[in-house]
Amino acid sequence: MIKIESKKEGGELISIKKDGKEYLHDGKEFWNRHAPILFPIVGMIKDNKTSILGKTYEMKQHGFARDMEFEEVLKSENEVKYYLKYNEETLKRYPFKFELNIIYKIDNLENSISTIYEVKNIDDKEIIFGLGAHPAFKCDYSSGDYYLKFEKEHEDENIVIKQLTEGLINNKEIDTKNFIKNNIIELKKDIFDEDAIIMTNIKSNKLKLINKKEDKEILEFDFTGFPYLAIWSKKGAPFVCIEPWFNTADKIDSNGIFEEKEDLIELKPEKIFRCEYKVKLF
Repeated sequence: MIKIESKKEGGELISIKKDGKEYLHDGKEFWNRHAPILFPIVGMIKDNKTSILGKTYEMKQHGFARDMEFEEVLKSENEVKYYLKYNEETLKRYPFKFELNIIYKIDNLENSISTIYEVKNIDDKEIIFGLGAHPAFKCDYSSGDYYLKFEKEHEDENIVIKQLTEGLINNKEIDTKNFIKNNIIELKKDIFDEDAIIMTNIKSNKLKLINKKEDKEILEFDFTGFPYLAIWSKKGAPFVCIEPWFNTADKIDSNGIFEEKEDLIELKPEKIFRCEYKVKLF
């Protein structure tokens, strides 16, 4: 039986338990978050400033939604829904009118939980935005006992890996084989020394977190439809984040024009953008 807890601040999940076992980071040591939503940007923008429609706006890493108070509009045993609408405060940082829903659905037959994001354009013009997720799962990755494994067999070098310099995408060429071998990413204590590992051009839609010491699957993460997948943690922290994204941080040589960022989602008036990721627990 799966049970979840969440909070209005950020509309964030703070606990996922299956049969009493906790899977989500407690938000206490090392990092004070659990599973924040990244909206309307993913990662950092250069100098925390960007030009949108010719006007300069300030926005901190991963956007403002994760720090805002959502309205809880539905709560049942197997589903919770949160709602956020643009307001005077958001318009100071992002000049578009939107509605944002976060829905958590439990499927106890599948032992899974789905996180669904819906963005509706209620502006009179097209809006553009970034979107991503940042759940942190309990995992003593520094022990060397854990690894991630993609579902499909493919040539590992086909996956493109991007890395960060002070929060911005750098132009370094990354040797994929340093991180991925036989569809496996070994979680070693130094793997995040250079910050998050950001992957794209992935053929798989799923990967598993596995404890090799106990030969035990922990969870399966389904990121179907997301063009980027990042993994991250802090050195020595008891968790690993598995992060499906639609876009990334600015490049180090970004011109600061929001409309020219790569992979932003474009949404016409009255249209709804919907995506979801699913976590199956073992």
